[in-house]
Amino acid sequence: MFHSRGNWAYIWTILHPTARPNSPAAWVFALSLIGLAPLAERVSFLSEQIAEYAGPTVGGLLNATCGNAPELIIALLALHNGKLEVLKWSLLGSILSNLLLVLGSSLVFGGFANLGNERPFDRRQSDVCLSLLLLGALCHVMALIFRFITNTSEYKGSSITVLKLSRPCSIVMLLAYAGCLFFQLKTHHQFFEAREDESDEDDDIVSSAPVIGFTSAIVWLLGMTAVIAILSDYVVSTIEAASESWGLPVSFISVILLPIVGNAAEHAGAIIFAAKNKIDITLGVALGSSTQISMFVIPLTLVVAWIKGVPMDLTFGFLETASLVMAILITAFVLQDGNWHYMKGFILFLCYIVVAICFFILKTSPNPTNGGHLDDD
Repeated sequence: MFHSRGNWAYIWTILHPTARPNSPAAWVFALSLIGLAPLAERVSFLSEQIAEYAGPTVGGLLNATCGNAPELIIALLALHNGKLEVLKWSLLGSILSNLLLVLGSSLVFGGFANLGNERPFDRRQSDVCLSLLLLGALCHVMALIFRFITNTSEYKGSSITVLKLSRPCSIVMLLAYAGCLFFQLKTHHQFFEAREDESDEDDDIVSSAPVIGFTSAIVWLLGMTAVIAILSDYVVSTIEAASESWGLPVSFISVILLPIVGNAAEHAGAIIFAAKNKIDITLGVALGSSTQISMFVIPLTLVVAWIKGVPMDLTFGFLETASLVMAILITAFVLQDGNWHYMKGFILFLCYIVVAICFFILKTSPNPTNGGHLDDD
């Protein structure tokens, strides 16, 4: 299972336990963060192997759960440690990274690799994902509006709170995601199947028979998930120290650096697919991962916080909400005609640079009591 392709993952797995608490916190953070990338790739590989045995329905559910394992584990650990701002920033960053960076760079590299021969893609898949993303954005925008109208004279003293809106909205988001899974795996699975041409018959991208046994895959998956949890705990507990040591805002590290490393395996895969003119698979990777984070991981984390009695809501700050909404709208506009080329990817990539600059310049101070909103220095 871990021939050439996975040896480096083992190396990092072995190295990271040496990052003990008495080591400089910034180094602990850096090494743990880098180590998450190969482990995330191995978890994705293992879930694919299990899917070969379990069938498309169970396999799809497993991929939906394991595809963003680092982000989910980091979110739950941040929730456990009361770092709601890190939780929200990291999940927001994962959505922005997939929509703008992963998809943008894939279209750039794929566009140059297939210059003049770009294969049109099926808009039906992207329409479903973008509709779900817009529903999620609506919930965040409404929560942000509630946060401010409850402070106006018209509503002051009333029992209306953002939490009362956020919690039922999180249930709606989970129901929407469950409906999407049923739509994707049962009734309209043909929308999400990559189209193959005769020239693709010998392509090594096409899935083959599993290379490891079902029981071995389960054991390795549990082991890798445990190691990811350990490294994620290091990341969450040392992020402020790393921010202070490097002179970088915690928001920049959470929104930009964490997702870049966490999505490294998906990023590489999406670029390879685009370079081979497999744009439907690239869209499935980028948009599918964004949808999982927005409509599954975020509301699931809020429900867990609800159970634990933690007052977490769906509100982001103005900058975060604007970045999310604009990223979804720009992506939808870029994909509206069913065609693609490198210029569209270049625009998405530049949008990501603008967002990164904003979070780099705007200094923020984490405050567990404010639910993760931005505070200017």
